[in-house]
Amino acid sequence: MRLEIGNFLVRDIQFGASTVFENGVLTINKEEAIAFLKDADEHLTEVDLQVARPGESVRIVPVKEAIEPRTRVGAEHPVFPGVTGEVFQVGEGRTHALKGMSVLAVGKHWGSFGDGLIDMAGEGAKFTYYSQLVNLCLVADTDEAFERNEQQKKNHALRWAAHRLAEYLGNTVKEQTPESVEVFELEPVTKRSTEMNALPSVVYVMQPQSQMEEMGYNDLLYGWDLNHFIPTFMHPNEVLDGALISGSFMPCSSKWATYDFQNNPTIKRLYDEHGKSLNFLGVIMSNLNVSLEQKRRSAQFVAKMAKLLGADGAVLAEEGYGNPDADFIECFVELENAGVKTVGITNECTGRDGKSQPLVTLDDKANAIVSCGNVSELIKLPPMDVVIGELAALGRDGLSGGWEDDEKLGPSVREDGSIILENNSMFCGDQVCGWSPKTMAEF
Repeated sequence: MRLEIGNFLVRDIQFGASTVFENGVLTINKEEAIAFLKDADEHLTEVDLQVARPGESVRIVPVKEAIEPRTRVGAEHPVFPGVTGEVFQVGEGRTHALKGMSVLAVGKHWGSFGDGLIDMAGEGAKFTYYSQLVNLCLVADTDEAFERNEQQKKNHALRWAAHRLAEYLGNTVKEQTPESVEVFELEPVTKRSTEMNALPSVVYVMQPQSQMEEMGYNDLLYGWDLNHFIPTFMHPNEVLDGALISGSFMPCSSKWATYDFQNNPTIKRLYDEHGKSLNFLGVIMSNLNVSLEQKRRSAQFVAKMAKLLGADGAVLAEEGYGNPDADFIECFVELENAGVKTVGITNECTGRDGKSQPLVTLDDKANAIVSCGNVSELIKLPPMDVVIGELAALGRDGLSGGWEDDEKLGPSVREDGSIILENNSMFCGDQVCGWSPKTMAEF
């Protein structure tokens, strides 16, 4: 499979008379875009579009999703099969992408356990990759009143609207010539050269969020809720090309946004090393489960698949912490028992003082783990000049990492607009997919 991604760098977003991409500027007819979204879903009651640029004194909360705008060239297929259109296999052909920007789904009023915060400037900007992008914020409310007072929200109308908007904007470059083209191509596993097979063979094992047994919260693969999934061998191009979208459930610093799947840095780095230092076999897409029996079954499937593929090593990444740690460690142990040397990537939950056990469960065989940070780290941030969304949501609505009041620390949101929160609330802040700039300090 050969995938070409044609890149168009967005240097700024403006509103104007027509929706067009020219000379690095994405101009959007706001009224037409809003009408398009409302026509597609009657559940959207209030819709606005706002732009947040790197370095601006802007705070965005509650953020629910991030997507890179894209379009398919030479075909009318949807960018996200099974979600914004019919199911078909992705990962080959030509896709055009608007780089350097994202579409953010932002709640106008109602936050949720899986929502997060982005600061576009100051100390807070370093805690999330999305502060580096020009962000088009889809700020909306819906008539989904049945979940307004629920801590867990599916946010279906708003998240789907953001995916539709990303396709709508991606169409501006469908017929244009890209500034650069990335090519992703792997030979069939059984038909590689002697020289390639002499290199260490490596698989990337992904564990996307799939714990919720009620449908509508989990990550989706070709529109299929991953709670119904068993480990499957996939081509990495499928991940990069829209096969997966993010769910609404996950403490937010641990979340993998759809943007993270589309631009997965670990996959891109494995591609970079393919044929040089390693033989990249592909992706084993796994899941996260509820019962111990389910966790063991999935781990055994992953290890069996890796062994049959001839993997010498594996990179293992989990979306989340807490209960998912059991899946992560179980999979780690099974891979090591199968003779597959494994490196894990995850964040930790070591408490506000940093002294708690980092993962819910541990094992001696999980002896090579890259830490992406402590979800419970306390962060204090000054006020921002502009808030997109509603700042009160951080403490009021059960966002992981925020609180209404604390006997020692007081409320998350102070009267002057300054905030105190746990790293948990930073939107996709720990970047287990490979963006994280964090490192360990030795004392």
